Amino acid sequence: MNRGCGEKEIGRSASFEDEVSPAPGLEFSTPLLNAAGSLGFSLPGRGAVDPDRLGAFFTNPVSLAPRRPAENRCLVPFPGGFLLHTGLPNPGFRSVLRAHAFRWARMGMPVIVHLIASQPEELARMVRRLEGLEGVSGIEVGLHPEISPDQAARFYQAARGELAVIASLPPDRVVDLGPALQRAGAGLVSLAAPRGALPGPEGRLIHGRLYGPALLPGALQAVAAAAGLGLRVIGSGGVYAGQDGREMLSAGACAVQVDAAWWKGFEIEDW
Repeated sequence: MNRGCGEKEIGRSASFEDEVSPAPGLEFSTPLLNAAGSLGFSLPGRGAVDPDRLGAFFTNPVSLAPRRPAENRCLVPFPGGFLLHTGLPNPGFRSVLRAHAFRWARMGMPVIVHLIASQPEELARMVRRLEGLEGVSGIEVGLHPEISPDQAARFYQAARGELAVIASLPPDRVVDLGPALQRAGAGLVSLAAPRGALPGPEGRLIHGRLYGPALLPGALQAVAAAAGLGLRVIGSGGVYAGQDGREMLSAGACAVQVDAAWWKGFEIEDW
């Protein structure tokens, strides 16, 4: 059974899209969410995604200073998915706010800003600026795949304030990072895209994030591990159909993020 993140709405059937997933200081009207990096810095143009079917909007990753695309950026397919290496380019925190803050205020759903930082102090600066912005309900903190438990706790503590905080964990680090984050006060986590390496077009090994239906078994295992630690977890990875989302909820997720399926013309109505 789905352990949930809180009480379900009364008088509604318990289908995948009808379950309610509240978290400390944060509520999702439905458990269907987008993953950071899948739909841009604000919701795409009219008709691209029905906002009434999303429980919240997660922005692309944002850093304090602008980040250029990786020089060797590329997409490498493999059976059941693909590897993507981009360097997480973005115009920087101030530029993103100038271009999108007014849109966040008018989106009519919780906006979760995904932040990446090299130091806790950078993260704290961005969080303080986001506090009080209309429409922004929380932040999702991207953690480096090789971060230590103590470092993860410091980043989480730097992000704490008036906004709800979601720690985005590498799926293979849930067991060792989860307890440290819990001690730092974390109650809600999400799963980042796992990382891997494949030979690129020139035969050189390319490291990047992994996407595709083949990731579902590993994602379900990570969800169950997080739930077993007592964490509320937003599942992600390999979700390409409604059944995949329902399996995430059954494994212990309180909500489910869709990532690369959006890029292939995914329609929420298919769920």
